[in-house]
Amino acid sequence: MSENAGPAAPDPREQIAGLTFALLLLAPDLTITQVNPAAENLIGRSARRLTGRKFLEVVRFPESEITERLMGDETQLVARGLAIEVDRKVWLVNLTISSLAAHPGWRVVTLSDSGQGDRLAEDDTVRGLRAPAVLAHEIKNPLAAIRGAAQLVARKLAEDDRALTGLIVDEVDRIAGLIDRMQRLGRERAEPIGPVNLHAAIRRAWETVQAAGGTQIALREEFDPSLPPVLANEGALVQVLVNLIGNARDACAASGQPEIAIQTRFVSGLVMNVMRLGRSVKLPIEVTVSDNGPGIDPAVRGDIFEPFVSSKKNGQGLGLALVRKLVTDMDGRIGHDRDEAGGWTNFRIHLPMAR
Repeated sequence: MSENAGPAAPDPREQIAGLTFALLLLAPDLTITQVNPAAENLIGRSARRLTGRKFLEVVRFPESEITERLMGDETQLVARGLAIEVDRKVWLVNLTISSLAAHPGWRVVTLSDSGQGDRLAEDDTVRGLRAPAVLAHEIKNPLAAIRGAAQLVARKLAEDDRALTGLIVDEVDRIAGLIDRMQRLGRERAEPIGPVNLHAAIRRAWETVQAAGGTQIALREEFDPSLPPVLANEGALVQVLVNLIGNARDACAASGQPEIAIQTRFVSGLVMNVMRLGRSVKLPIEVTVSDNGPGIDPAVRGDIFEPFVSSKKNGQGLGLALVRKLVTDMDGRIGHDRDEAGGWTNFRIHLPMAR
């Protein structure tokens, strides 16, 4: 062999193992014959437990049309934002099904979590909010003038007549707060990141939510004390957790026995392609914020991270959009799923590990 020869190219199995999306090979009878590590992670079962099982027993499609096309002679199928059910949990995924021309009946299925941060730094939503963010900056000046004028007028009015000027001030403050959140969404530069103690950030966020008042709800902690520091921005991470915990509290407040659960754990094999960095980033640290409320309205479930989309009656729809932006800036990803059997809604954040 020549001394100048480069390293041997990876074989097909190694190439498949390196994919960041789930890949499954199905026999003509739809038996799973091979899976990659990303499929193990997405489905939550090892290759040994998946191999030999019927695909439609492991993954179920609420939409009967998908099942019919999969069982028929459909050779190609592409679907985005498709609902699937795994272990009675509902996920939104992007799905492709491809046939193998040289092996009639055999199919390759790929699945990727449509809630994950595949819209990282070049996110279309963030780009679309940059112009409104500039406009928001210009709006804040006249708002400040209106607020000041209302306060001056209030000084000249009798006590009984100050209710309207108070209303003006309150509404101006509300609009200014909304504009502040829009500006944060449109911010291009990410905050600096470094090693952060995840569990300290969680406890700080919980204390912040508790101090804000409202319904007092039981918290169940399921922490892995052996986890290393995450690579994040501490302030941004606390803000993300405050938003998620606050949403969880609001979601389950009306339940008979409201409860919030926060879990941390190490997950292997999860990798995200970060276009901004031009490389892949491993995301082995997972934190899940769960609540036993009724769940997200199915009408908005697929768009819950988009700006101005909210399942709350009077929600502004910027909280989760900001959460996704902050997680994205830390090279992480966020998604959600619903455990219908257990009655839990789960928001999962995956972050890189600090070295």
